[in-house]
Amino acid sequence: MALSFDPLSELDRLASGLLQSRPGPRVMPVDLYREADRYVLTADLPGVEPESIDIDVDGQLLTIRAQRTAPRIEGVKWLLQERPVGTYLRQFSIGEGVDSANISASYDNGVLSLVIPVSQKAKPRKIHVLSQHSAQAQRPAGDPSTSQS
Repeated sequence: MALSFDPLSELDRLASGLLQSRPGPRVMPVDLYREADRYVLTADLPGVEPESIDIDVDGQLLTIRAQRTAPRIEGVKWLLQERPVGTYLRQFSIGEGVDSANISASYDNGVLSLVIPVSQKAKPRKIHVLSQHSAQAQRPAGDPSTSQS
């Protein structure tokens, strides 16, 4: 009976074991886009209980924290446990053009969604350009600035 040994798969197994046991926050992949007058941020947090998600805004810093715990099953012997557990953490600088008081969040099917509105002062606006001729025509009659000496 021939046994095959693949050194690359063995290194892959060792490396993934090291990554799973590393201390510190876990990876939280996110997508961020702007849609009209708001930003939308979505973050993958599979298996996280919604009660463990904590979102804070402190000045211009938006922080998302979440905790995923290992299932507790009595009387079993784990043969393989690859799904990561622990703390997830991401921080974003949100700038002054964001209405941080009206950020909303929802969590559905393992995806956290934040809607971050753009503040009124950061919204684009049109500025009407007046010529001197049109400005004089718009002044009311009897306005001292319209009389000529």
